[in-house]
Amino acid sequence: MDDPPGDTLPPPAPRDRSSVVRDAIQAAIMDHRLPPGTKLTEDEIGASFGVSRTLVRAALQALSFSGLVTLERHRGAFVASPSAEEADQVFACRRLAEAELAALAAARCTAAHARILQAHLDEEEEAMRAGERRTAIRLSGELHLQIAEISENAILARFLGELVARSSLIIALYGASGSSSCGLAEHRELVAALEARDASRASQLMVQHLDHIRRDLDLSRRAATESVGSLLKL
Repeated sequence: MDDPPGDTLPPPAPRDRSSVVRDAIQAAIMDHRLPPGTKLTEDEIGASFGVSRTLVRAALQALSFSGLVTLERHRGAFVASPSAEEADQVFACRRLAEAELAALAAARCTAAHARILQAHLDEEEEAMRAGERRTAIRLSGELHLQIAEISENAILARFLGELVARSSLIIALYGASGSSSCGLAEHRELVAALEARDASRASQLMVQHLDHIRRDLDLSRRAATESVGSLLKL
């Protein structure tokens, strides 16, 4: 006998297409395929994803709320270009947030967590060795987010996600040689402190690490911008 209609579950709803576009643009921004100042043309993005301008507009609006995209009346949407003052504010916020997240993560770090972090470091090292700078940049930021996830402070971890994304823009604009990434040696030292469950040392190393990244920025310079073109394509 067929099951009565009320006993069957509806199939899961397909992922909102606007969210797919949003996430793809954010990923392209974070690994520097879309540099700061890049014009984001609705028609071009819509054609790339096979979606309407309305869905593209919704994606761009969402990205503007998180500070990754600037919407200018009569001019359109652009990848945000943080000012030097914004850069200082972002890293000041990261310093406060990640000192706490590192301490919390150290207190909760299990052997399984440590294995995941070590595997991630190995990926980062391989990308750097292969000269895959964009991949290394992405992996570098993702490590900080993994540490935040281990902390189990979901609200602070979500806040850090926005800060890390905005940091990628700042590094693209002001980083040495067009981009900077977190030092692998510093990452390994930090993960060792987490594995040892040394909250005080993990917190201290995180602050030193972020200060190092901030010192490597040249806030007097700005990188050249490009058009969206094929940079958005994965």
